[in-house]
Amino acid sequence: MTTIPSKRYHKLKDRHPEYMNAVESLGKAVKTEGPLNEKTAQLIQLAAAAAVRAEGAVHSHTRRAVEAGAQADEIYHAIILLTSTIGYPNVVAALSWVDDVIEG
Repeated sequence: MTTIPSKRYHKLKDRHPEYMNAVESLGKAVKTEGPLNEKTAQLIQLAAAAAVRAEGAVHSHTRRAVEAGAQADEIYHAIILLTSTIGYPNVVAALSWVDDVIEG
């Protein structure tokens, strides 16, 4: 599975190249600031995306987590761990977005 940037990403990159370069640089910088490996970082970002109900980001970080070596059960666990924090309905929504990637 290869991460292919979305149409929205390409539009933003075309319209605001300096902004997108800065966003990408920030993403790279924060990943190198600590000891977490790529898989763990993607699972954390996936959980954050689920917490704010960002469907596109859940799709993206699910793909990235898989590419970083996360198994489906680890991804599902990362989401269901959020139940007491973000609530059951939000977890179910996030699981459906994860399924879009895992089953799609």
